[in-house]
Amino acid sequence: MTSPLRRFAIGAEPLGTRGTHFRVWAPSCRKLDVVERELSSDRAVARYSLEREAGGYFRGLVPELRSGQLYSFRLNEQEQLYPDPASRFQPLGPHGPSQIVDASNYRWQASKFPGARAHGQVIYELHLGTFTTEGTYAAAAREIPELSRLGVTTIELMPVAEFPGRFGWGYDGVNLWAPTRLYGQPDDLRRFIDAAHQSGLAVILDVVYNHLGPDGNYLEVFSPDYFTDRHPNEWGKCLNFDGKDSAAVRELYVENARYWIEEYQLDGLRLDATQSIIDGSERHVLAEITESARAAARAHGKRIYICAENEPQETRLVASVDRDGYGCDALWNDDFHHAAHVALTGRREAYYYDYLGSPQELMSALKWGYLYQGQHYYWQKKQRGHSALELGAENFVTYIQNHDQIANSQAGDRVHELTTPALLRALTTLWLLSPPTPMLFQGQEFGASAPFLYFADHNAELAPKVRQGREEFLAQFPSVKTAVSARELADPALESTFRACKLDLSERKTHSEIYALHLELLRLRREDPGFRQQRTDRMHGASLAPQAFLLRFFCDVGDRLIVVNMGPDLVLEPAPEPLLSPRSGGRWQLLLSSEDVKYGGKGYMRPEQDGIWRLTAHSASVFATESLPSTGSLLSQKSLLSQEPR
Repeated sequence: MTSPLRRFAIGAEPLGTRGTHFRVWAPSCRKLDVVERELSSDRAVARYSLEREAGGYFRGLVPELRSGQLYSFRLNEQEQLYPDPASRFQPLGPHGPSQIVDASNYRWQASKFPGARAHGQVIYELHLGTFTTEGTYAAAAREIPELSRLGVTTIELMPVAEFPGRFGWGYDGVNLWAPTRLYGQPDDLRRFIDAAHQSGLAVILDVVYNHLGPDGNYLEVFSPDYFTDRHPNEWGKCLNFDGKDSAAVRELYVENARYWIEEYQLDGLRLDATQSIIDGSERHVLAEITESARAAARAHGKRIYICAENEPQETRLVASVDRDGYGCDALWNDDFHHAAHVALTGRREAYYYDYLGSPQELMSALKWGYLYQGQHYYWQKKQRGHSALELGAENFVTYIQNHDQIANSQAGDRVHELTTPALLRALTTLWLLSPPTPMLFQGQEFGASAPFLYFADHNAELAPKVRQGREEFLAQFPSVKTAVSARELADPALESTFRACKLDLSERKTHSEIYALHLELLRLRREDPGFRQQRTDRMHGASLAPQAFLLRFFCDVGDRLIVVNMGPDLVLEPAPEPLLSPRSGGRWQLLLSSEDVKYGGKGYMRPEQDGIWRLTAHSASVFATESLPSTGSLLSQKSLLSQEPR
């Protein structure tokens, strides 16, 4: 920190009646002024010079400017005015003036919320603009009690950093410290987080630290050293984390992570596309980011949860910082998604080519995390992944839908439109009761009819390029390429594309059967001792037939069993699989069948009777055993678990 006046290294920080203290890194400038802007007309009212300090920073206390007022920066006495690189709010969008925000004005109601830890989470990915009809923080906050009833423990907000236009996914953000004006005021975001905490839910934020959007990014005006051409980046210029003057660039991002935890009391972060955060420094910037965020949380007596997306599947991200890792809690597991998608749809196009959707793939992904831990990956024509055999279930986030994967189709189709209802119920049962951390995408729990398409409201110059880029990406799928050629894909720039993605929350009632299944599965995951333990070392799997398999969970109060049949009706004759057998003195009791009519199923055969197993097509059956006495078993549970290598 450069001054006892400040909480963060950069940005505008109001000091009550004393005015506002400004600090900005602009080594390319010889003179920098703060220009006051009129609230009603946005015209310039007055300007105040900042003092240049060592390292290319400008700073100064301006007594005349207070919380709520608008300002811009004037560089080298030029006519053009620019927003603050660390602006706390952009009420007129990324091209307009910045607004001074006093975070201390908000009075938190749930100030003692303990945060979030890796174990026991059920994540719900949410896009604020389409989750409700209104598309606001306030409207989303009204739905928090129902998310809590569903069994969600953590809401993951897609990016909210300010971006241009009237709508977008948020991954083209350009003002990293400013929650977008599209969903409400900064305090409205605080109220949303506060409401979640009051309902016992954590909130984590998807942050994009690998690139900035192409429209409204003014960092290069302040210094060309924000970016570098020494590293590739598929989304534009690569950020300079390891070159000349990179210390100030690192500061911008490290401080930003701390800012979200401190000023918005967020419970963690989701780090987007970390493979594009390139840093050859001795200490990677991601390690600094996670340490800074965790230190901020500890200062407030709470824990935070940090998960990361990483396409090459680098497990170093979840190693602790003192073991030369980056300190994240969990990684998104695309391998599980891809295997489940092929199992559900039968399609092996594009990046699904290296997956069969087999029982073995599903069992292995749930037990060991990544399927590719260094093997050759034919789609990329190279080795993929790193060893994850020492990681636990809580180190992986699994999903059968997310924002990217739904949109990577011809019409933004959700997975229930690409498979049979019965097969989806079966794999949903397997997925939600398995040890890794599950993540639902908004509306998945009630089979939402709304698609989730790619939408972005860019200017007239960028919009055609964005549309072309989207078409080129989707052309890797042969089944989608025909739609690309016929120009049948939804235009990302059209407001109708955006509006088509808004959820109809009344479908919780009209699609009540699939909603009831999710409610019951998440109740079991939360309350049942066999499923809530999240222990892959206590889980074993076995293949029963080409399309049938089981997972057995060993538990001190009686074992649990999930039997899945992805094929036609099956009678196991013979059934020489010891994991099908209850322990001495016990018997299997059916807890749930995915084909129960109350979940929209068509009924089911009694799965097990007198040791004979009859498995209904496209079904999952869940069993529990009675508690067993500590003696009388030929193989005690303790000795059985000691065989496990982890």
